Formats: sequence, structure tokens, C-alpha cells
Amino acid sequence: MRVVEFLDTSLRDGEQTPGVNFSIKEKVAIAKQLEKWGISAIEAGFPAASPDSFTAVQEIAKAMRNSSDRISSFC
Repeated sequence: MRVVEFLDTSLRDGEQTPGVNFSIKEKVAIAKQLEKWGISAIEAGFPAASPDSFTAVQEIAKAMRNSSDRISSFC
């Protein structure tokens, strides 16, 4: 049987939209919701962009520690 996997980029690409700026708490909540929806890979952000981005990626990784989802980021 073939398996379809999804890679979500909302936490990185979503913030490139003018006027969109997720808080760390919002990013963690979004990641948890993506996990509930069965998204198999989450692009958590670009930690080299700023200290807040670095912290957000850390917090997402902590929140998803027991998940089978893959968390990725650009460095």
C-alpha cells in the first residue's frame, strides 16, 4: 500500500505573509494541531533568523518530543 505523507510549512512560510507574526505559544499550538491532523513532517522555522525564532523551534521540538512526526528547520 502506498503512503501519502504531508510536509507543512505554515510555521515558516506562513510568517512571510505581511502582517503575520505568530507568538511562540501560537507556534507550539499550531504544531500540536498539525500533529492531531496527521501531518507527518513540520517545518518549524528558521532558528538562525532571530533569538525568538530559535526559541520557538526549541519549544516546538520539546512539545513534540514524544511525537512520531518529523520536525525540521533551516539553519
